[in-house]
Amino acid sequence: MSFVQDMMNRAKQEIKTIVLPESTDIRTLKATDIILKEGFCKIILVGNKNEILNLAKENNFNILGAQIVEPNNSEDYEEYVNAFYELRKHKGMTIEKSRELMLDPVFFGMMMVKQEKADGLVSGAAHSTADTLRPALQILKTAPGTKLVSTFCVLDVPNCEFGENGVFVFSDCGLNQNPNSEELSEIAISTAKSFKQIVGKEPRVAMLSYSTMGSAKAEEVDKVRIATELAKEKEPELLIDGEMQFDAAIVPSIAKSKAPESKVAGTANTMIFPDLQAGNIGYKLVERLAKAEAYGPICQGMAKPVNDLSRGCKAEDIVGVVAITCVQAQEN
Repeated sequence: MSFVQDMMNRAKQEIKTIVLPESTDIRTLKATDIILKEGFCKIILVGNKNEILNLAKENNFNILGAQIVEPNNSEDYEEYVNAFYELRKHKGMTIEKSRELMLDPVFFGMMMVKQEKADGLVSGAAHSTADTLRPALQILKTAPGTKLVSTFCVLDVPNCEFGENGVFVFSDCGLNQNPNSEELSEIAISTAKSFKQIVGKEPRVAMLSYSTMGSAKAEEVDKVRIATELAKEKEPELLIDGEMQFDAAIVPSIAKSKAPESKVAGTANTMIFPDLQAGNIGYKLVERLAKAEAYGPICQGMAKPVNDLSRGCKAEDIVGVVAITCVQAQEN
């Protein structure tokens, strides 16, 4: 069974409602068609009803099972305007600006999740990560106890003996540009928990670098080494090690040579990159060159499940991220 099929099967156990605000993107409509056929969740599309239905008809997508909500005609519009104003007035928000923003499908969709009219939201096919996560942080805020919101991607690599039968989680791939050691340790701990939640297996966390166990001396290497030590102090039971190179992290024979004492090297399934550039480049390299299925960036640390997409995503990628969002919502 593929990773995404497992996610869909788990989603079916407790049906959730997910908002897709990019309702005039053809990929979103195709994904909606697939999701409704699979029957693993309910879908809300936000936007102009006639435009959405016409686009779906022109492209032979069956979206009749989806709920379509037009912000300007919604009975909840005034409630959401006032609620958003109250949330942000200490930051200079005005009623007039709130009215304007609540006409934006992403902001309106976030407020639907906030007011429990939906369980989660997926966006990013036509929006930047910032334009997806800014409204999420303004409206939904972070989960209790969260020190840092971060993201991860799930990679399902075909015909791969490494990781968890070819499944890996990479982090951070979409949000934190250059985390310090403390932040990197929090990303590692959050990602390990996400791996356990989403994949259902024990995480084995590799803190990645161009150095393995002190083979190079540099400030950026020290950052990863210190982050590893901090994560071990905070979560003594967590299987985590580093710093290590990617090949040492996943290839047993190389691990024996470069990190023979490590309980993680050669078997890692959860990969923590030292910065955003490395993480983003890394997951896209694996997606394109290894022909892996890539899902995300998935958010961790939000009060409610909100997930991002790559603007280069396919409709099938949206389906996968929606399924993951449903599983997160079940746990939430």
